[in-house]
Amino acid sequence: MSRMGDVLAGFHAAWEFETDSVLIRYERGIRTPKLFQALGERRIPLAAIAGVTLTPGRRGTVVLRAEPRPGADPLMEAAAGQLKEGCDPYRLVLPAERGTLAEYYADELRAQLTDVEPGPAERYLVAPPEAPMQFKAYDGKASFDGRTVHFRWFWTGASSAKWKAGDQSFRVADLSGVEWRSPEVLEGHLRLLGRDASPVQADQDPAAVVFGLGYGPVHESLPFAAAVLAAVRSARPAVPAAAAPRRDPADIAERIRHLGELHQAGLVTDEEFSSKKAELLAEL
Repeated sequence: MSRMGDVLAGFHAAWEFETDSVLIRYERGIRTPKLFQALGERRIPLAAIAGVTLTPGRRGTVVLRAEPRPGADPLMEAAAGQLKEGCDPYRLVLPAERGTLAEYYADELRAQLTDVEPGPAERYLVAPPEAPMQFKAYDGKASFDGRTVHFRWFWTGASSAKWKAGDQSFRVADLSGVEWRSPEVLEGHLRLLGRDASPVQADQDPAAVVFGLGYGPVHESLPFAAAVLAAVRSARPAVPAAAAPRRDPADIAERIRHLGELHQAGLVTDEEFSSKKAELLAEL
């Protein structure tokens, strides 16, 4: 690949190419999307990238984009395709005159992805936003300390159902997932999914906070959702490896008998006989 430490700068971000990852540093400025400013920088392992595209952009620009592998990034999984194009953290927009240079880096990245396993990632490969975190929704304040999510209701916005239920605390170990619906669409909300409960309308659900009227903006609520989602995944108990099936004792005895015949015939050495016999007995 390109030399370690090579940097390709575009509008709102710069990509630094390393041997096993791409470090994306987002700019701070009035024109930079607030989500980018909230993220600061992100290290994307090559194993988390499924592909690379280079396409013409608007108004004399080109767009270099790394295609994240499904399941590799908690932020993109929480977003579930709801991010607007301009807020996609995997896009790098450059002036058209830098298209040749962008094409070079695109080709270099593609060459490095030949060893990446196809299909969804089995675990998150991109680090989630770090707790503690908090934001204000329309009907309450959401906070997360890394292990527990707290909802504290506002009397000006919370429904009577939420007031009756009282302020809520949810351990990530008791959750199965997170549902984030962008505040830029109708009925935006963040809902914590339990292992058994059937979701009701978000404004009536004590496990959800609702957005609207400037509350729960993307740059605050989405990183929050991603951090909780990653913690939920980490809290899941590891699935024990399936035990190897036991062999039929009669089959093992027959194989040992055959091995003995080979030994007596001089076709197997004493050391080979002892070693293989021990392996067969271990299968019982």
